[in-house]
Amino acid sequence: MKSLHRGSTEARWTLSLYGLLMTLPAFGVDRLRTPLASAGDVATARAASAVNEADSLGMEDIIVTAIPGNASSKFDSSLSVSTLSSEEILQSDPGSAADIVRNIPGFRAQASGGEGNANISARGLPMHGGSKYVLLQEDGLPVLQFGDIDFATADQWLRSDFNVDHIEAVRGGSASTATSNAPGGVINFISKDGAQAGGNLSITSGLDYDEMRYDFDYGSTLSDTTRFHIGGFYHSGEGPRATDYQSVSGGQIKGNITHNIEGGFIRLNFKWLDDRSPVYLPVPIVVNGRFAGNFPDFSANSGVLQTPQLLLDTAVNAQGQRVSTDIADGYHSTETSFGGELFKELGGGWRIEDKFRHSSKGGGFVGPYTQNVGTTPALVSTLGYAGGALTYATGPNAGQPFNGNAAEVALFNVTLPDLSNVINDLKLSWDLDTAGVGSASLHLGLYYSTQNIVEDWHWNTYLEQVQSRNAALLNLTSTSGQMVTANGLFAYGDGAFGNCCVRYYDLHYKTTAPYFAVTWKNDRWNLDGSVRYDVASASGTYGSATGTTIMNVGNTPTLTVPDLSVPIVNTYFPVSYTKRYLSYSFGTNYEVFPNLAVFARTSEGGRFNAERLLFGGGVVQSGPGIGSTSQNDAVNRVRQTEGGLKYRAGGLSVFATAFYVRTQETNADFTDLAEPYINDIFHAYGLELEAAYRIGDLSIRGGVTYTDPMVVSARDNPASVGRQPANLARWIYQITPSYSHGPFDAGFNLIGQSNSYVDNLNTAVEPGFVQVNLFAQYYITHAVQLSLRGNNIFNVIGLTEVEGPTVARSINGRTFEGSLRYSF
Repeated sequence: MKSLHRGSTEARWTLSLYGLLMTLPAFGVDRLRTPLASAGDVATARAASAVNEADSLGMEDIIVTAIPGNASSKFDSSLSVSTLSSEEILQSDPGSAADIVRNIPGFRAQASGGEGNANISARGLPMHGGSKYVLLQEDGLPVLQFGDIDFATADQWLRSDFNVDHIEAVRGGSASTATSNAPGGVINFISKDGAQAGGNLSITSGLDYDEMRYDFDYGSTLSDTTRFHIGGFYHSGEGPRATDYQSVSGGQIKGNITHNIEGGFIRLNFKWLDDRSPVYLPVPIVVNGRFAGNFPDFSANSGVLQTPQLLLDTAVNAQGQRVSTDIADGYHSTETSFGGELFKELGGGWRIEDKFRHSSKGGGFVGPYTQNVGTTPALVSTLGYAGGALTYATGPNAGQPFNGNAAEVALFNVTLPDLSNVINDLKLSWDLDTAGVGSASLHLGLYYSTQNIVEDWHWNTYLEQVQSRNAALLNLTSTSGQMVTANGLFAYGDGAFGNCCVRYYDLHYKTTAPYFAVTWKNDRWNLDGSVRYDVASASGTYGSATGTTIMNVGNTPTLTVPDLSVPIVNTYFPVSYTKRYLSYSFGTNYEVFPNLAVFARTSEGGRFNAERLLFGGGVVQSGPGIGSTSQNDAVNRVRQTEGGLKYRAGGLSVFATAFYVRTQETNADFTDLAEPYINDIFHAYGLELEAAYRIGDLSIRGGVTYTDPMVVSARDNPASVGRQPANLARWIYQITPSYSHGPFDAGFNLIGQSNSYVDNLNTAVEPGFVQVNLFAQYYITHAVQLSLRGNNIFNVIGLTEVEGPTVARSINGRTFEGSLRYSF
């Protein structure tokens, strides 16, 4: 395989935004698709659009996500809601869906894992892996029914490109009743549908890292009643961290076709995804109180444990078969989905809406994770071979003594044969006039989904040189001269985590949820109430394997593989239970003046737990009731109260919300040896502020959220009561100033958070940090745009996960990219 290097001589200019991800909104779309003749015409278009953008937060934007009744504007709804246009997404320089979420007020995203594996949570809610309480959607339906599946988080199957028109994000409130398993919020990526004719072609390249990306999209009409849109991307290279081999490859194609019928429309859509990108997990680092720094010979924000000296891993799967994995696959996300949407006015105020999607999802997850790190004598002693020695196992120094820093590395290797789901959301509505005192509507719906979780965990443990690039594997010999490892392979499974993680899941979940909503509004008041009744069931089997299966290869190995003559002890347990729970939400919005409104809402929702419940005693494994679990363990409850105001005048828009959240959570984290199981109750008070201001060519937008959280009850860890919950920073904030004049735009994007704790026991601090991104773009003509973006320009080490004083995960270091786009 050809090795690709950072700073190689391959093309370094671009044509799409690795982050322009979406079409330009408002003036951007008109400017690109209207035949403007010159830069002067662009300036004229900007000036005209400024009138429509005096409301700089888009308070009149119509929201369709998590609305209890009919679609409504931000200003009229009793929700805490944000929208992101394509221009705003571009300014945050996103490399993943989680990078986008970080720029939405009230949400925290630990966006350090690459294209997936991000932890996402809403204001005041705990964060213990994935997006447990927040649902990621595409066009109003969940990507996955559970956002916190181990090694299969929803963002791994979500790519943002020219297909996306805009994003709507609802925090708390009616998310409890608008969909299942999302009491904390909903983030909806909404696609273009061809209503705006035109397209884009683009190419994007890293300027100081190796990646090329090609994007396209096109939408138009086929007739007076039919339109379509199609788009996609392809990329290849190493990614923002140099791996010295091709670790990025693949892309997606999405499309839809819409046919207007009398009183509505019918839409069919499809998506095909086959993409690979590197997995970034905790690496060697130095964490000392509130300070984070580089470990010797290793860069925390640009180094990787991936190495061209370890590209193939051999293990044993759940069926006892030998399986080989290409480590370059990293996140391998595959999806083939098709669906449809119906909207039809039935007459007499009645209408019907239905959304359907069938998705076949799968792939894999393979990435190196630092378990232990230190000098050669210290690490050898930790491994139980005090006095032993390390030698190079690979590379030009193979066989020579090694005396530097070394790491015990667990290769998180998980096959994902089936994450498929089928989802349907049907709603019947009736609008009626309430005798001249406003209007009311009734909504009756039925939601149905199935979700498969089929995973095979087969891990190996290696010994590796601590080096940012091209690290060698290491062999260990005992004091007696016996070789303990071969080609760096130290053990099948994992030692540091108690050999926890040779597992197999074959699980099937079904959710049926009828829901009901009623709304009433007049010129000033908007009142709504909604309830949802979930019936959720789980079935299938899960199990684990034990036993050492490394082949005895002697002192001169050429390849070490699991020894299939040594049997693996497999233990399987059944899963079989059904739980029912009710959720509710009630809200009101009052327009005090045309530029000022106040709102309030109370709600309570549930989260049906999936596979994270199984290990750690959540499900009965033997005897009476085998396969069952308690209601409290199976369903976690979230209670929220919020209220605030919305104000707009003279280019200034303000959205302020005060909130209270009470959360009951059951969870497990096998990497947290201090607190692997959580059965806690949390509460939090807080204030969230989103604001934007425009004056002439200058604009600024941003948000800040303050949270005062506390553990109020802890079944398994009573010492955590009264402490601040893990990963919950008191302050999170986003600020984006920008300057636009004629065909030129420039600005910077600042994302920050205060200190937090690594666990509920507050044993160590996760230092706060501020990341700064830059952007600049110039319209050479109305159809050709040149862009430059810089990510983390001050090269800060921003920790999002701390596993100990020498193991943590950071955001990516400083990178620059350029883009060139042609719009037609």
